[in-house]
Amino acid sequence: MDASARRSTGQPIVSAALALLLSVLLAGCNDAPAPPGGGPGSGRPQARPALPVQAYEVQHRDLSRSVVVSGTVEPLRSVRLAARTSGIISRLDVEEGDRVREGQQVAVIDVREQRAELRRVRAALTEETSNLERLEALAMRGQVDTASVERAASQLERTRAEVELWETRVAYGELRATLDGVVTERLAEPGEAVSQYQSLLTIADTTTLVVRFGFSELDVANLAPGMEVPVRVDALRDHPPLPGRVRRIMPATDGPSRLVTVEVELAPPEDVVLRLGFLARAEVVVERRQGVLAVPLGSIGLGREGSHVMVIDENQRLRRRPVVTGPSRGIWREILDGLAPGEVIVNANPTDFGEGQNVRVVGWLEGADG
Repeated sequence: MDASARRSTGQPIVSAALALLLSVLLAGCNDAPAPPGGGPGSGRPQARPALPVQAYEVQHRDLSRSVVVSGTVEPLRSVRLAARTSGIISRLDVEEGDRVREGQQVAVIDVREQRAELRRVRAALTEETSNLERLEALAMRGQVDTASVERAASQLERTRAEVELWETRVAYGELRATLDGVVTERLAEPGEAVSQYQSLLTIADTTTLVVRFGFSELDVANLAPGMEVPVRVDALRDHPPLPGRVRRIMPATDGPSRLVTVEVELAPPEDVVLRLGFLARAEVVVERRQGVLAVPLGSIGLGREGSHVMVIDENQRLRRRPVVTGPSRGIWREILDGLAPGEVIVNANPTDFGEGQNVRVVGWLEGADG
């Protein structure tokens, strides 16, 4: 056999040997063991790891709403004493801080002109009284007619009225306190000319002190007379709040501010000195919602079917739970229906999780101030 013939018969034998070797190598690869837990070709589902979450145990909370208001310490009653006649002030016997009693004389205005007029009409009264008595005696003897007696009697009455008028004007020269209290303002000085009805003094009744707070018309609806309101006075920073009580609520708003004045009567202890004008503040509960179920705002999701949360069941799996929500206060929202005390929810946006997802609690939301 020549060389060319030997080459042609050896080539198929080499190709068959190479094919057999490749088949053995591929079979060895297919017989390798599968990875633990299965894989893409094992036919078994791959387990998902538990997701770490922060949880919150549903419980009752106080979601009452309060507002902070401020005002100044004022007397319940105060009056401005005004001059009842014009003239020069002769005396002004009191100063700021002096205590006065009802009926006490506090100022005198010069009324010498009025006194002179009073003496004149009193003299005329004496003369006309004698004249009437003389005419009545003559009338009894028939020496004068009845008309003359009647004219004299009428003139006497007019003069009596004048006497009363000038007595009143003279009395106007004395200014007297109209209540027990403390002088808080002195608005004139002796020797000063004053006009009728000009204010001279302010007297405050300090036996009852109040603070008048302004409340929004939306907040005043839940207030009522008799409600306890602790009041803190800035000048008494080291003293606990003073006891206070709503005395009255004004029937209308105060002009453009739309605020309703609420008068709180103070009851300070005997050892506490309160001065008029001290700044006072109060934190007043205007809506009470105590003992209501509440969850963090961030744990509530909103979808087409309403609000929902993610509850963690006993198997550490998430369950979507529809809820009915109420008002919110701070970081909390009230739950009206859908949850019970003691249930555990995820403190995170529920839209970031899926139904049935495994979780692992790594922290708890506790003791947060709402």
